[in-house]
Amino acid sequence: MRESPSADASEVFAGHRELLFSIVYTMLGTVGDTEDVLQETWLAWTAKGASGVENPRAYLVRVAVNQALAHQSALRRRKETYLGPWLPEPLVTGPDAAEPAVRGESVSIALLVILETLTPLERAVFVLHEVFAYQHTEIADMLDRSPAAIRQVAHRAREHVQARRPRARVDRRTHREVTERFVEAAFGGDLPALMEMLAPDVVLWPDGGGKSAAGGPRPIRGRDKVARVVVANARGGVDVRYRQVNGDPSVVVFEEDAPLAVMVLDLDAGGEQVRDIYVVSNPDKLGTVSGDGPETPGPA
Repeated sequence: MRESPSADASEVFAGHRELLFSIVYTMLGTVGDTEDVLQETWLAWTAKGASGVENPRAYLVRVAVNQALAHQSALRRRKETYLGPWLPEPLVTGPDAAEPAVRGESVSIALLVILETLTPLERAVFVLHEVFAYQHTEIADMLDRSPAAIRQVAHRAREHVQARRPRARVDRRTHREVTERFVEAAFGGDLPALMEMLAPDVVLWPDGGGKSAAGGPRPIRGRDKVARVVVANARGGVDVRYRQVNGDPSVVVFEEDAPLAVMVLDLDAGGEQVRDIYVVSNPDKLGTVSGDGPETPGPA
């Protein structure tokens, strides 16, 4: 349905902001860069003039996607000099999210980590087609490429992602139950129970950015090492709360109502063992995490 060309430019942009935020964040993985892209998109939109755009939604998405691609080079350079593993910035999602923009399409931290291994073009095409259901012809028009070329890129990206992460996803109830048992074992110092929950080749990804004691210079691999590190870092005097982060049941650790870390568990297809643990403790990446609001509901 065509939108009225006389509609106020700011109202039209505001009506599409949630979609733009979701697409760009999934392409970049950081809130700050996403906001920069949205600002650039807004400037392009006002310079164009709402009355001169027949399809505002298509125009805004095209501008935002190409601006996000332009940001990839600078973002990759920052990641190359980043201290320790780099993880996407976690977003509290679901009906209790304070920011409306994060209540749209949500992609798990685990999938975002895999998307980091794609080229910028592959990631853009995968996000637009697989997450937001744009047709190859629409994407081709956005990126000024042929539909055939886009189909090839989409096929390559999909195979890459599926090889690293099967489509099967653990239901939220099971994910929450496993997360609660994991936290109980970790903070209770129950090493045997913790090791029983971990896959033999489990990996702990600590993202502290050199600004947190919970961070580390590299991922920690193997059940025994990971279990001991987790127990050693599960100190007392903190407040553990359950939140929905990037669509998944997760844990946020607070100290005096200030967020210290976000922990997300990635489970195997059967939901029986933890195969990856993502811990974001870089304070620069916890800006969207608040101590306000109710916790996500536990299992019935």
